Amino acid sequence: MRAVIQRVTEASVTVDHKVCAVMREGLLILLGIEEGDTQEDIDWLCRKIINMRIFGDDQGKMNESLKTVDGDAIVVSQFTLHASTKKGNRPSFINAAKPDIAEPLYQDFVKSFEKEFGKSVGVGVFGGDMKVALLNDGPVTIIIDSKEKR
Repeated sequence: MRAVIQRVTEASVTVDHKVCAVMREGLLILLGIEEGDTQEDIDWLCRKIINMRIFGDDQGKMNESLKTVDGDAIVVSQFTLHASTKKGNRPSFINAAKPDIAEPLYQDFVKSFEKEFGKSVGVGVFGGDMKVALLNDGPVTIIIDSKEKR
């Protein structure tokens, strides 16, 4: 499981001209699921993201977590995070989990994240043609991979 987390001052997700999620300060989480991902990957990644100290404290140092700043979050499924660009110029998505596997894991991730975080998060539409708008803060953008534990 791979996530790109972006610290934002605001973000939203729109599908078919309808806003699905909107948030203020917090994290926009792009989530890629691959074959073989499990609840263990979900649990590790949720804890890592929620407790990662990437928000500024009173001195402007990154010492605060999403939880301690009482931020918001949006989780967007994004199979393209598992693109392979090794051969040619057209990315291969063979490592991304098929929708029948990925969608339940995405839903489980959202539920686990909300439970660990203690509040609801915004979501996109799985498999939808989403328009994601954000104002990246910093910018702070971090890639986390549950298989590599980094």
